[in-house]
Amino acid sequence: MTERSARPNTRKPKPSELAGPMRANNQGHGHSKADNEKQSHAKRSSGLHPNNRHQGRYDFTALYTVTPELKAHITQNPRGEATINFSNAESVLCLNKALLASFYGIEYWGLPGGYLCPPIPGRADYIHYLAELIEVGLERKSRRILDIGTGANLIYPIIGAHEYGWSFVASELDKTAFECASVISDFNKVTKRKVTVVHQKDRKRYFEGVVGEADYFDACMCNPPFHASEKEAREGSQRKWRNLKKQASVESELNFGGNANELWCEGGERSFIAGMISESINFQSQVGWFTCLVSKQENLKPLRKLLAKSGVHAVRVVNMAQGQKQSRILAWRFRSEGDEAE
Repeated sequence: MTERSARPNTRKPKPSELAGPMRANNQGHGHSKADNEKQSHAKRSSGLHPNNRHQGRYDFTALYTVTPELKAHITQNPRGEATINFSNAESVLCLNKALLASFYGIEYWGLPGGYLCPPIPGRADYIHYLAELIEVGLERKSRRILDIGTGANLIYPIIGAHEYGWSFVASELDKTAFECASVISDFNKVTKRKVTVVHQKDRKRYFEGVVGEADYFDACMCNPPFHASEKEAREGSQRKWRNLKKQASVESELNFGGNANELWCEGGERSFIAGMISESINFQSQVGWFTCLVSKQENLKPLRKLLAKSGVHAVRVVNMAQGQKQSRILAWRFRSEGDEAE
């Protein structure tokens, strides 16, 4: 969930006003089984969920066929394999457009300058593991999901709507991010009838002001701010660029990894999730599974203790790994799995 970082325009932007908007080439969305098998012969990353479409190296030829502008960003790594410069914000943004067009049928997608450009394979994993969690014991085919702090990119509703046909309510605190996510939802067939973007006006609330009295969600999901301060967030961004073998990072490139309010909050990840747990008690009959990403392993123990004091019925930790990055989903529920609303 992001906080206001600048005075936003009161007018909702048009698709052409988003940073780097695009309309995909009409040569088709999605890859065939043969394409996916070809793509997966060399692992780009390990540990992805079996249902994740992004196994193996990216097929850049297929991607720039759908999104021709990507071709200008393609280079070669020392092994002679096609790649892009992942420390270049414009290149990563263009890659994301191509992935969303090719795999998820998204024709219009872009971001305001300085907002978080998410790694799509890792975001897809959260959706697929969430699907496993909420499918257990449920016979209903339709699912309704609450995405807390969807960001300007609307990435979780895009993937969830396409892969599973879920409907979403996506909340966002930051006005500019809310407006951008609304445009993405409105101008894509995949999301137009499936996703409702809601402006959360109280930065201290997670569910209140978004969940109505008659609402029921099979699950909620959230990717919380990671750092405890702006200084810590900036240091984390600088380490990221060093890991990408980039010696210096200018201001605009630091912003490529997300503006400060997307990356940090007072008290950091643990404090954010603790607040979510506390407020979830008041909405225990309106959400089946409450879930949230936890990046820091050491935060699990105190959060589990808080859940034990909150009267939850069940707690699960789902471990995820994308390459060298380790993360996990913390999930809790207050009712047994046979008690969901019809």
